[in-house]
Amino acid sequence: MERVRWGVLSTADIGRQKVIPAIKAARRSEVVAIASRSLENAEAVAAELGIERAYGSYRQLLSDPDIDAVYIPLPNHLHAEWTIAAAREGKHVLCEKPIALSSAEAEAMVATAEEAGVVMREAFMYRFHPTWAAARRLIDGGGIGDLVAVDSWFSYYNDDPENIRNILDYGGGALMDIGCYSIHLSRMLMGSEPSNVEASMHRDPTTGVDIYTAGILEFGDRVATFACSTRTEADQRVDIYGSRGRVSIEIPFNIPPGIPTRIAVTVGGDPPVAPATRTLEFEAVDQYTLQAEAFVAAVLDGESVPDSGHDALDNLRTIERVFAAAGSSGRT
Repeated sequence: MERVRWGVLSTADIGRQKVIPAIKAARRSEVVAIASRSLENAEAVAAELGIERAYGSYRQLLSDPDIDAVYIPLPNHLHAEWTIAAAREGKHVLCEKPIALSSAEAEAMVATAEEAGVVMREAFMYRFHPTWAAARRLIDGGGIGDLVAVDSWFSYYNDDPENIRNILDYGGGALMDIGCYSIHLSRMLMGSEPSNVEASMHRDPTTGVDIYTAGILEFGDRVATFACSTRTEADQRVDIYGSRGRVSIEIPFNIPPGIPTRIAVTVGGDPPVAPATRTLEFEAVDQYTLQAEAFVAAVLDGESVPDSGHDALDNLRTIERVFAAAGSSGRT
């Protein structure tokens, strides 16, 4: 196999607008099929994006012997069912985050993928962007001294009760939708799992989903703090503090593919009045394309890729610890 032939389960906006075009632009990738519960919808998106085959059911696509891997942008509550179904058909799987509704579901997904001998990855695309690669090199190389703390914020405003992000049984809510990023980056930077978790959570009285969640993740003597909200002005930021300086990520998660991006590195000077801050700028790049190319390298070359099934499982376990620390579970 010289190329990975992709199928896409769902005509969801994130796939249609962002991920499918990015996969089509990736090296050694070809998008050959898309499926929807409606054949008409599948055919419309296939025509729009230049995809050869359209299917009116997910099962039909998974039965296609010409498809090597699938991308799954389905709602959270369908991730486990269709990842397991795809793995059983011998398809490699790139699944949107969070990987599942519970760690029990994620464990079954990991076990099935390993039994089938297929690659399964969670689609945390941001970590492949050059801004994060540079930030991690700087931190790992001691550029800001010893890593001490990470602080992050992620928010947007959405009060539509019909939107899947506000439906409890679909895995809606701030923590599952965007807080998962903060938990992921904290674990990534710390290189371990939290030793202790504390949290506070506020839920919408009508829909029941959490609309504001804040957490403290302790990693021994280091700490990561985060907050996420779906009832606040759209914003996102990450600040990483070391013993001698700090790194600020200008746009940490939804990094636009068409504009240059920057990170600020502060070491020395006279903070907070006159800190010695330098700005690192990076050319525009599509992080979804980089994610696809890393996934393909795992499939074709056997390369190790971040966000393995086990990493996805550990991230979900930490999410569950945040719910528990806030005195609730994902659905109550």
